[in-house]
Amino acid sequence: MSIRIKLLLSYAAMLIIPLVITFFTAILLIVVFRGDLQTIREQYGASTHRMFEDQHVEGILKEMKRSVEKNPSILIDSKYLSDLDQELLSIKSNLIVRKDGRIIYTSPTLQQTDILNHLPAYDESGYVERDEPERIGKQLISLGHFDFRFADQTPGTVIVVTALNPLVNFAQKFFPILFITSIVILILTNTLLTYFVSRSIIRPLQKLKIAMKRIESGDLDFQVKPTSKDEIGELSVAFEQMRNQLQHSIHTQIQYEENRKELISNISHDLRTPLTAIRGYVDGLGDGIADTAVKRQKYIDIISSKAEEMDHLIDELFLYSKLDLNRLPFQFEIVDFYAFLHDLSEELEFDLGKQDIHYSSNITLESETYVLIDRDKLKRVFANIMDNGLKYMDKTEKTFHLRAFMTKNDVVIQMTDNGQGIEPDALPYVFERFYRADLSRNSNTGGSGLGLAITKQIIDGHEGTIQADSKVGESTCITITLPLRNYKVGDQP
Repeated sequence: MSIRIKLLLSYAAMLIIPLVITFFTAILLIVVFRGDLQTIREQYGASTHRMFEDQHVEGILKEMKRSVEKNPSILIDSKYLSDLDQELLSIKSNLIVRKDGRIIYTSPTLQQTDILNHLPAYDESGYVERDEPERIGKQLISLGHFDFRFADQTPGTVIVVTALNPLVNFAQKFFPILFITSIVILILTNTLLTYFVSRSIIRPLQKLKIAMKRIESGDLDFQVKPTSKDEIGELSVAFEQMRNQLQHSIHTQIQYEENRKELISNISHDLRTPLTAIRGYVDGLGDGIADTAVKRQKYIDIISSKAEEMDHLIDELFLYSKLDLNRLPFQFEIVDFYAFLHDLSEELEFDLGKQDIHYSSNITLESETYVLIDRDKLKRVFANIMDNGLKYMDKTEKTFHLRAFMTKNDVVIQMTDNGQGIEPDALPYVFERFYRADLSRNSNTGGSGLGLAITKQIIDGHEGTIQADSKVGESTCITITLPLRNYKVGDQP
């Protein structure tokens, strides 16, 4: 649920809940003070008439009593009675005047009702009295009256009949209680709803604040779990993704730093080995150890070989650095890969034949199979794989096999040798820079340690894949996959 909907519902609840609670509070008050709801609808208890006491009616009755005590004959004056009846009618009351048990005046609206049959008896009390409300027909009626003596001492009674509305009078009676109750309910409802709604918003924000402080202090080993599906929950998810990416970036940076240190160490080692040999042979020449022309020439040849080895290592390192930093541009072109691979296969057969290595191929590509490649760099890939395989061939009869075939969207090239193979634990690392299965870093079996790493960088630049499979003591197979493509990147296919 979104925060917007939560707020709208809370605002609606702030209005509806107090109204509902106030309504039930009023019902509860009725039950408490009346006993049950049916009673207030049908009849009233002994003290109920005090609940519906109307000060205006009471005042009129007392005023009439004083007037009658001064001038009893005023109740014979039809004009006075008519005016008084109109005044009573404005407050939903009617007038009845009785003399010696006989009604001498009644309001027009009461003439055809049963009220005239339920009038109180004369008791000469002389006080203004209010009888208990009673239901007469369909009306709830309250009778106010006082008794007196006419001038001829005939007993008389003035009766004011008032129609009552129980709920209105109840509200008037208990208005202070209901008002205070409504205010209390409104305050409590708004306070509680505001507290719970704000807590559902503030608490996740506080967690995010704490998480930010932990990140600021460098602590990333925690997890931010979203507690809702609203905007703050989405913010928590985004924050957790940011934390993961930041943690990954830091770990990657640490790994890069470790790799840099390892790279420097490896370069130092690989450069120091031929450099030490060069210095040794140079010292030998200087000290006169090579005292014959044959020895001197041998020393010079070894020095030249070690210098070439250093030059090759520096070139490999320079090439790898450019590829790793994406600073070496690829010269891509659309190539008929069938023709390219056939030409390359002939070159490999010629070169390997000179080294007494049996070469075979199985190219099942269709003609005009187009692939987007950089010719020179891809040739470098095949040369590196071949050189790496030759270093570890320990069989008397050495073989090298190339196979190429098509899948639905790719060209697959497999290069297999019958060398000593690679240990399973070493297979995942053969394409890493400076990795050698021979941990002794013997220069007789290992080159710069960058050949297969450069190969992988070039294949990645072609949006292809490369992997190694091996059987220890039998063979090693390098599999390259290149996507079929007859258009350059950015062009329409």
